[in-house]
Amino acid sequence: MTSKPLFSAIALTLFPEMFPGPLGQSLAGTALEKGIWSLKPINIRDFATDKHATVDDKPYGGGTGMVIKPDIVDSAVEAAKAQLPGAQVIYTSPRGKPLTQPLVETLKNKDLIILCGRFEGVDHRVIEHHEMLEVSLGDFVLSGGEIAALALLDACVRLLPGVIGRGQAGKEDAVIEESFTQTSEYAGLLEYPHYTRPSFWKGMSVPDILLSGNHEQIKTWRLEQARKITQARRPDMWTKVVDTKE
Repeated sequence: MTSKPLFSAIALTLFPEMFPGPLGQSLAGTALEKGIWSLKPINIRDFATDKHATVDDKPYGGGTGMVIKPDIVDSAVEAAKAQLPGAQVIYTSPRGKPLTQPLVETLKNKDLIILCGRFEGVDHRVIEHHEMLEVSLGDFVLSGGEIAALALLDACVRLLPGVIGRGQAGKEDAVIEESFTQTSEYAGLLEYPHYTRPSFWKGMSVPDILLSGNHEQIKTWRLEQARKITQARRPDMWTKVVDTKE
């Protein structure tokens, strides 16, 4: 067990029982048990000041839904900052900066305090006050920020040394050659297709090149496949790859 986690996170949420959730399983869960990283949920409702533990109120200007109160969130964030000084404060929001692999590479080097929104969101003043980085999983809306927080944390944790066997034979390359990585010749490309035994299944065969044993030709084939898939499925990414090479 490590003396100090390589990566620590606090999730501010109205549903602390959602953590660690899937992050308590598989490789991330093993790393959590070993102390490679740490995660603590804090219940925002614990900072309510009335007997009903109220955390939200009607929005100024009218409209549907409720908004989480700034004083409640502020108290929760300050409590988290006291436990993780210098941590990056993140608010999971559909209007936030898209969560990309380059952003993940940056965030994995920091401790994180992640505010999980609910209802119509949180009072914007507390977002400004704490200079929160708003992060989005994509152009869709979830019921709350917890699922987004779990996805963000999983993306960060899996890159930590010792989580997926980095340093073991083949493990480092497995990370480098994944989709969205920014290293090697696969930079900016979606990942190529994978195959395993049996070589013939339901009338379909593994591409002959992968059975050839010619590693240089296999490498070329994989790169060609990655380029074709990216061009067909993500023309926005392909445009960036082309622009970079020109």
